[in-house]
This record gives sequence, structure tokens and C-alpha cells, in this order.
Amino acid sequence: MSEPKPPTPTPSGDMYKGWLFKWTNYIKGYQRRWFVLSNGLLSYYRTQAEMGHTCRGTINLATANIAVEDSCNFVISNGGAQTYHLKASTEVERQRWITALELAKAKAVHMQAESDDSGDDCPAAPPSSEQSGGCRNLEIQSTLRTLGSKVEDLNTCNDLIIKHGSALQRSLSELEGIRVVGDMGEKMRQVTERATLFRITSNAMINACRDFLSLAQNHSKRWQKALQVERDQRIRLEETLEQLAKQHNHLERAFRGATVLPSSFSNPALANKGGAPVKGDASDEDDDNEFFDAMEDPAGFITVPADPKYHSVACLSIRRSGSNVSGLSSEIGMDDQSVNFDEQSMVSNPESPQPLELEPVRQRRTRIPDKPNYYLNLWSIMKNCIGKELSKIPMPVNFNEPLSMLQRLSEDLEYYELLDKAAKCQSSLEQMCYVAAFTVSSYSTTVHRTGKPFNPLLGETFELDRLKDCGYRSLCEQVSHHPPAAAHHASSEKGWTLRQEITLASKFRGKYLSIMPLGSIQCLFDKSDNHYSWKKVTTTVHNIIVGKLWIDQSGEIDVVNHKTGDRCHLKFAPYSYFSRDVPRKVTGVVMDKEGKAHYVLSGTWDEKMEFSRIMQSSKGENGTEGKQRTVYQTLKAKEIWRKNPLPEGAENMYFFSSLALTLNEPEEGVAPTDCRRRPDQRLMEDGRWDEANAEKQRLEEKQRTVRREREREAVKAASSPEEAVTEDSINDSPSKSTHPDSYQAMWFEKLDDPVSGETLHVYKGGYWEAKEQGSWDMCPEIF
Repeated sequence: MSEPKPPTPTPSGDMYKGWLFKWTNYIKGYQRRWFVLSNGLLSYYRTQAEMGHTCRGTINLATANIAVEDSCNFVISNGGAQTYHLKASTEVERQRWITALELAKAKAVHMQAESDDSGDDCPAAPPSSEQSGGCRNLEIQSTLRTLGSKVEDLNTCNDLIIKHGSALQRSLSELEGIRVVGDMGEKMRQVTERATLFRITSNAMINACRDFLSLAQNHSKRWQKALQVERDQRIRLEETLEQLAKQHNHLERAFRGATVLPSSFSNPALANKGGAPVKGDASDEDDDNEFFDAMEDPAGFITVPADPKYHSVACLSIRRSGSNVSGLSSEIGMDDQSVNFDEQSMVSNPESPQPLELEPVRQRRTRIPDKPNYYLNLWSIMKNCIGKELSKIPMPVNFNEPLSMLQRLSEDLEYYELLDKAAKCQSSLEQMCYVAAFTVSSYSTTVHRTGKPFNPLLGETFELDRLKDCGYRSLCEQVSHHPPAAAHHASSEKGWTLRQEITLASKFRGKYLSIMPLGSIQCLFDKSDNHYSWKKVTTTVHNIIVGKLWIDQSGEIDVVNHKTGDRCHLKFAPYSYFSRDVPRKVTGVVMDKEGKAHYVLSGTWDEKMEFSRIMQSSKGENGTEGKQRTVYQTLKAKEIWRKNPLPEGAENMYFFSSLALTLNEPEEGVAPTDCRRRPDQRLMEDGRWDEANAEKQRLEEKQRTVRREREREAVKAASSPEEAVTEDSINDSPSKSTHPDSYQAMWFEKLDDPVSGETLHVYKGGYWEAKEQGSWDMCPEIF
């Protein structure tokens, strides 16, 4: 047995190595092995010569547990299959190893926490003009991490000094109280060993303090210079902001002085003669021209899967083109040359001969009350369910978010600008790209939204009037309760109409819940008469029973233009732990009625989408499954949609987007059946969940009573005796009534669409006229 040769371990993280005895099995017992501690890893070898080629085992101290058994033995285990039973030759040697291991473990845990936080807190790469500032920030962050590590080492050494100092003090006290001469030698040996341990730990503390002081002194001057630079930049920024404030004040006074637009603004051509770029569609036109120019960078390759039934391949390898293509701007260009000022909320219709007066845009709320942290007792819920019918069990609002399903449908319009741009496209194929991006954008708000929206009551409505600030308004109504179905209609001054009818079907599959939206979505454009339709993909909520809830979208969407026969096939890749692709990936191909591909779309449904025009296609090699590939030569990809960042503090506000925060804001003049007037939903938003649960139960029971009364009236109106059902049977089991529900929606009517061949509820008009008159006598009292 030999003493460890290296010096006493210090908190600086130097390598520590030496001989220890390791338990192997009951036949061989403890065997002598060479152990090396470095970078938070403890490795062992049979001999020192094996260090260069053969490692017998390694354990990560970041997740390991260190336990002392007796004066010489200790155990290191990571809670799994790795457990080392070790023995040192003396207690002093064992304590040296324990000290080194504890210091290494503290540093490894700290570094692991830093690496975990770096994935969320790491800023994006700065532009080339700010690379020096970015490098300086990275250097400061690195130094701060090093200093933080030193402070952790100091804290660890401090804890060890307190521990060993207490043990030494206790031994000295026992030594003072001893009277038997025979025990004097044993007590003196214990005092000597504990004094040695205290000296080792004190030396480690001194070395750590010396390292920290040296490092701090070396960087103090550099930090003073960096601080001075930051002060100068702040002063320059304040001066710039002061100038901008003066300019803004001047413009605001000029704006208030003009109540009617100048006549030159009524003509877009005259308004843009000055040669100065106008913020709006003109910049988009420049971006399009830049996009369709030839690329100068070397070619890159991207793989995009496609469906064989719409194309003869299953995977696409997209190659960026470097060739010049002429005449594309005229074919693909949008109607951007006529710059109108409705993008700036100045004129809603530039062709109107009557100038409009300017109206201020309403300021909407940016916060709601924070979500309370209420404990959910599942046993109390189950206790309240005893003896009740399954259909009468109220689900508490603890599982909900303070929005209705009708409001969630209206959130699809968060990126309405995509449809505004699509309405101005002259090419139906490029218009298809914007419509496809709009279908993907509707899922971006669901990535963190694990709360269940309130089920709307039958006849419940929700209006979203953004005509003055966004140019559109929409109306939703719950048109059926069994099965639950909602109809939605939105129209815009920019020349598009969106309508949808969604019925939700769900299946519980043990670990996850699949939500399958049934029904279709249609988008109509006035200028081109293009009529698009598509369906939604399946939403999966994982970890229903145990674990943190998370949501995934998977499936395929076919966006079809019924007028031209164009089609876009979108594929939402399901999340897979073993997949090398980015999570939440979406890919798609835009094809004409002949099946020829013209555009490729790629991106993720929670971040952004890009599209690129195909210039040339050729047959490639077979894929891994024997399916043939097609190589598409494309222009440079252009970003067509990007998700808006969440507002500050969204994690405390149910992860609502900026639009979602305004949906339940009280408004005057809405219908009495509007979601904003629903009491249980309002109470939940205010944080009064107990009252919300009671109110929710009252509303659901009221809805059941109204439904029974409606079915009773339908039975009385039945003409044939076979349809007659006794009143008692209706009261006992309304779900088994053979007579159909006679409910008719207030603002929608069920029609057959001759273009798509589908049956859906279509807005029949009258709502906005009733709102202008303030006449809501026809609305039922559902709340």
C-alpha cells in the first residue's frame, strides 16, 4: 500500500490520482487499482501504465452519491448500475480522497447547470458590425462563470472547514475530560488525524482564495474599461432617443393638425413619386425581386419528404440554384407597385373618392391576472363523482384556460397578414404558398398551451371586430352541442373570406390524448375567385397521467384550390426521440393540376416557414426504402412567416399570445351570448377558481334543463305516434331520445357548398346590423 503521490487536492480542479482498493467480487475481494480524478470524472486502471490505452471504468460525479462507511471505506454510486466500493490505506488518505471528490462533484454540478441554462439563455449570433461587442460579452460571461466556480469552491471548502473544525473541537473536548492513561494514546491519534484533515482543508481554502483574488485582480482593469465603454454608449443612446422624441413630437403635432388626408395621398402613384421608399408593400416588392435574382453562394442540399400519391417520389432533395432566370418577376410579382396606405391604417380604400377622417386605434390590454398556483386534489374530484351520471360530472376549471373554444378558433387570425398578401398575388401558385403558410401559423400558439379551453354553451357566440385597426372582423357560434361543433366566419376589406366548421373528436390512448378536428376550413378571394379548402391535423397531448404535459401536431394537410386544381401537400412530422430532424418540422410541395411542382415549403409549425421556387427537376437515386428521389433545383429560400414573440411574463399568463390576451377583454355592445359575458370564464380569469367551478356547474345544469325542454317540445310536435315518447322517459334519459334535436343556429345556416361538395354552416348575415342597432332581442338567455 502506497500513499498517493500527487499533492493535496485543491479547488482549482487539478488532476488528483493515487492507489485505492476496489471491491471486485467475493472470490478476489478488494483489488489494488490506480484511480484518476479529472474534470468531474473518476476513472480507474489496473496499473499506471494503462492510463494511455485502457480504462476499466468511469463514473460521473455530477450525478454520483459519495458515502463514508468507516474509517477507511467509502462508496461512490450514481444510482444506477455503477457503484464503487473503495478502501484507502489510512483514514487520512481516505479523507483526502473524500475532500477531492466533494470539490470535484460541486464543480461538476455547477458546470452542468451552466450548460443546461446556456441552451435557453444563449443570445443569437450578433451581426458583423457588432462582433467585437459580442466577443467582449462572451469573454465577460466566461470570466463570470469562472469566478462563480471559484466562489462555489470557496463555499465547499468553507463547509468542510466547519465540519472538520467541529470534529477537532469535539476531540479536544473529549481529550480534556479523559482521566484513564490507557486511553490517552488512542485519543491523541484521533486528534492528530483530525488536525491533519483540518490543515488539508485549510490549505485548500487558502489556495482557492488566492486563485480567486488573482483572477479578480487580473480582470478588474479590463472590466473598468468595458464599463466605461458601456457608459459612453448609454450616453449616445440617450442623446439619440432625445432626438427621436423631438421628431416624434413634431410629427404628432403635424398629424393632429391634419384632419383630412391631402389629395395627393388618394393617388398611390403620386404618393410614391418622390423616390423615397415607403414602408409597406414597396419594401415587399424589393424583397421579392431580391429573392428571385440568381444566387451567388455555393449550392446547398435540403431533403423534403413528399407524398407518393401526389408526386412520383417520397423525398425531395432541394438544391439551391445559381442560374439566372428572367421573366419571373412579372409572373410571380404581387400587386405591390400600386402602394396604398391601408397598410398604415390611413385609408381603408384608396379608390374611394371620399376622404376618410383619421380615427385613433384602440389601445388593448397587454396583461391579465397571473395564473394562481392552486393545488388540485384528484381524490376530492373523484369523491364528488360518486353516484353521479358520467354526463353530469363537472370538470373543474383547474384543467382549463380562461378562453372559450370559440376564442381559440378566432386565434387562427393572428397572422391575418398572410391572407392580406395572398389577396394581392397575381399568381395562384404563389397565393397557394401564403395560404399554406397561414394554415401552419394557426398551430404556433399551441406549443405551450396545455390548458383546455372552455366548452362553449349551445348558442354561445364570439365576435372579433378588428375592422378599424386590422381590416377584418369575425364571428363564431356554437351551432351544435352533441356532437360539439362551432362555426366561424371572417371577412376582410382586403378581399378575402375565411369560414370553417370544426367538430372535435378525441381518443384517450393511455399515455396520451389524441384530438382530431373534424370538418373543413375554406378561404375565398374576391379578386381571383379562388376557393381553397383544407382540414386540420391531429393534436396529441402527451403525459396525461404522469409527467409534464406537452403538445405535438402530426398528420398531413391537402390545401386544394378548387378553381385551378392547384394543390399543396403539407406534412407535419410527429416528434421522435430518435429522429435527426428538427422537432415540429413541416414540409410541403405546391403543385399545379398537372402534378408539376412549382414551390417547396419547409420550416417548423412553432417558429417559421420558408418557401422557394423550383427551377428545374431531375430524377435522382433511390432512397433508403427503395423509393425514387427527385432533385429540385430552386432559388434562394425566402421567409414567408415567422412567429411573433410571446409577451413578457407569458409563462404566468397561460402562455397567451398578444392577441389571446385581448380576446376576453370586456367590450361594450357585444351580444348577450358573447364569451366575454360568460361568468365562470370571467371568474377564472380573475383568479376566483372556487366560484368559477360553482358557476360552471350551474351553467351546465341550466343547459341540460333547456335541452330537455326543447326535446319535450319536439316530442309534442311529432306527427306520428311512433315518434312519441313519454315525458318521463325524456326526463330519465334524454340521451336516449329517438327524436332529433330541433335546435337552429342564430347566425349560421347549414348549406351544401357546390364548389367543395361539403356541407357546413355558413354565415347568413344580420349580426353586425343588429350590433349597430343595439337590438339583441332575438338572442337566447344562456348565461
